[in-house]
Amino acid sequence: MRGVRAAVLTELARPAPYAESRPLEVRELDLDPPGPGELLVRLRATGLCHSDLSVINGSRPRPLPMVLGHEAAGQVVEVGPGGSDFAAGDHVVLSFVPACGSCRRCVAGRPALCEPGAVANRGGTLLSGTSRWLAPDGTRPHHHLGVSGFAEHAVVSAASAIRVDDDLPFEIAALFGCAVLTGAGAAFYSARVVPGESVAVFGLGGVGLAALLAARAAGAAAIVAVDVVEHKRALAVELGATHSVPGGPDAVEAVRELTGGGADKVIDTTGSEKVLAQAYAATTTGGTTVTVGLPHPDRQLVLPALSLVAEERTLRGSYLGSSVPRRDVPRFVDLYRAGRLPVDRLLSGRLTLDEVNTGFDQLASGDAIRQVVLL
Repeated sequence: MRGVRAAVLTELARPAPYAESRPLEVRELDLDPPGPGELLVRLRATGLCHSDLSVINGSRPRPLPMVLGHEAAGQVVEVGPGGSDFAAGDHVVLSFVPACGSCRRCVAGRPALCEPGAVANRGGTLLSGTSRWLAPDGTRPHHHLGVSGFAEHAVVSAASAIRVDDDLPFEIAALFGCAVLTGAGAAFYSARVVPGESVAVFGLGGVGLAALLAARAAGAAAIVAVDVVEHKRALAVELGATHSVPGGPDAVEAVRELTGGGADKVIDTTGSEKVLAQAYAATTTGGTTVTVGLPHPDRQLVLPALSLVAEERTLRGSYLGSSVPRRDVPRFVDLYRAGRLPVDRLLSGRLTLDEVNTGFDQLASGDAIRQVVLL
């Protein structure tokens, strides 16, 4: 048993500003040792993502109390009974879908849709179906997406971990666990951007800018960056966007004009069904619209159904960027080292664990791109 400081969410939908309402409370918890197939990880950096924010604001309910955080990197401290491919001292990036490797989705090469992993994530447990957290009152707080990154240590399934080189800074490594896998994967695998195509990206947070970087690396001829925040559009142009467009009611017509009738591939990262409808409208005949955002479960999308057939249009969802984490984290790190995916440019702030609520205020306001809690 190990004492750990961790940020615990105890109530959904507390009002902003979060620096005042403090939905995440830093508490002392006990942590059981790792079981078979599990690792004890000393967490070193965890990113703040809109997926965390959607739990905090209640639009994506999870079982409570919960140790939040899912985009993390750290160092293995202990391997559970029975051994594994990992050893103490290994540096690891954590994926927010623990892939079992044997269900029909994993066997088909789609670990982002792992069936036991989805059950565990919905239930707030590890892949084993258990919680390793223990509160002073004897209750067991839940794990967040098998990671619980806003903590000094965490027990994770070995299926959540990907080994990386020791010289990769933890604050950069953490970004590969969600922003890069989701955004770059959406461009490379879901949209399948090829040289010469036109691409539009709606929403320029960490995921959207990672998608933009990947579209550039894939050889897109034109990249239109769309967001309501001016400084994000300016950064997008620095990172390779050929055009930037303010988000809003005129964005569709602007994208269509800049791309000669609509972009070949359009990626929506906003989590808004209204913006997704715009992204679809900004896609050309025969084109593909990819969405990685997570709208509230009650939201509905209305589209002109005829266009799917008469214009051979494709609308595709993308979870974890349709990536295979154990294959793609090393691949994307190699692209980063080669200068083709400069994901370090996405890092907009560094926080302590005690500053996590303030960080979510900055994320909700649109000021931040990717902040990390250093642990």
